[in-house]
Amino acid sequence: MTGTAARYLYLARHGEATADESELTADGRRQAALLGERLAHTPLSAVYHGPLPRAAQTARLVHDRLDGVALEESKLAGDYIPYMPRREELPSVSADATLAHLSQFSAEEREGGPELARAALARFARPVDGDRPRHELIVTHNFLIGWLVRAALDAPNWRWIGLNQANAALTVIRYSPDRPASVLFSNDMAHLPDELRWTGFPPELRA
Repeated sequence: MTGTAARYLYLARHGEATADESELTADGRRQAALLGERLAHTPLSAVYHGPLPRAAQTARLVHDRLDGVALEESKLAGDYIPYMPRREELPSVSADATLAHLSQFSAEEREGGPELARAALARFARPVDGDRPRHELIVTHNFLIGWLVRAALDAPNWRWIGLNQANAALTVIRYSPDRPASVLFSNDMAHLPDELRWTGFPPELRA
């Protein structure tokens, strides 16, 4: 087997979680089930998820609606800050607020995240070996999806900030052997009824 083929990387943020983030809410479980139904006829070969309960529970509910698909936990799909920007990289109007927000995260998330983010790019953000396209789903968190979308668009490293995802929304990136990465769609909630859309977003960012 030689050459490379396209990878279709499906990215989904976990369903809505309880306030302590220990499990999904009832709405979060419905969101996950509906996401699974949307993907039931997609030729997925693997589902990866982060280690935190809200991602793991979402992935299991999605996986329950798939047939013959591998399910695997991966720390690369965890919740971490993928890149800590320097003040001079950020727009002056938002630099102070952005850095203050990021400083609230733990030292582990801020210092260990960039290494995981680089590993996630190396592992997932490229075509696959062989001659058959591969479709994979990662059930993860807002920051990693923003990081992967940013990379697909060749945007500056800090620009993962502001690329937000609603709970159980779907993003798909295609990595082709012979052309730049393509973001096929982002933050898609077509599988969710109106009352389950836009959770995880502050009101001012909802459309």
